[in-house]
Amino acid sequence: MYHHIKKLMYTVNVGTPDPRFGNMLLEQFGGANGELAAAMQYSVQGLNCEDPDRKDLLMDIGTEELSHLEVVGTLARMHLRPLKHRNGNAAADDPLIAIAGGGGVSLFNSMGDAWTADYLKITGELDVDLRSNIAAEARAKIVYERLLNHCDDPGSKDALQFLMTREITHMKAFTLALESLGKNPFSIGKIPPTPGLVNQYFDDSTGVGDQGEQNARGPWNQGGDWEIVESAALAQGVENFESSHGKGAEGESRATTRNRKTA
Repeated sequence: MYHHIKKLMYTVNVGTPDPRFGNMLLEQFGGANGELAAAMQYSVQGLNCEDPDRKDLLMDIGTEELSHLEVVGTLARMHLRPLKHRNGNAAADDPLIAIAGGGGVSLFNSMGDAWTADYLKITGELDVDLRSNIAAEARAKIVYERLLNHCDDPGSKDALQFLMTREITHMKAFTLALESLGKNPFSIGKIPPTPGLVNQYFDDSTGVGDQGEQNARGPWNQGGDWEIVESAALAQGVENFESSHGKGAEGESRATTRNRKTA
């Protein structure tokens, strides 16, 4: 059950309205990484969750995101307000906001694209959803950071700093909730991966580019159980072709020409 209190979660003060910045703020109102998307994603995940403790977490944060939506919407409306009363070229400058939106907020992003449920990442697998949420909070944090870099109004920056900080708070909560499940970070779902294949790193970006030859090596592809497979895409293509058309007279597959080396 929801109950609205006529008070913002964080007080918003705008000294000098800037309609252009107000349009930027719509990215966090109706954009892919915005507050409505977060609120809907976490709330629907919470409805699906059968773990009462993590369900509570998802509903807590999903509800807080609705409060953030109200803060962002109020902040954007205050910056867009001059468009409601401005004459001259206001409509030509931004017809979507000035004419269709009447100088207020609508569920569009900063480029005028309508909000869509396609933004939501919901799988019904708690650990997978928590990973999606961690990434969503990270993306939102970066958007707020960029908005701060384009903002000159002290009151607006204060509200944005609050919202940006809460993204990190949520990242922390989701991360700890994921860790508390005690699952191997590479254990996704119930069907195990194919042994051997899961440890093969396909080195499919080869040759010399603009910055020289860069077949980089690091913990993401060498050491431990890793096996580097050179030019795997070409070799795999040969294998697929021959498996569907039969091997040669000698019964030898050309795919054996691929070079493998263990780092």
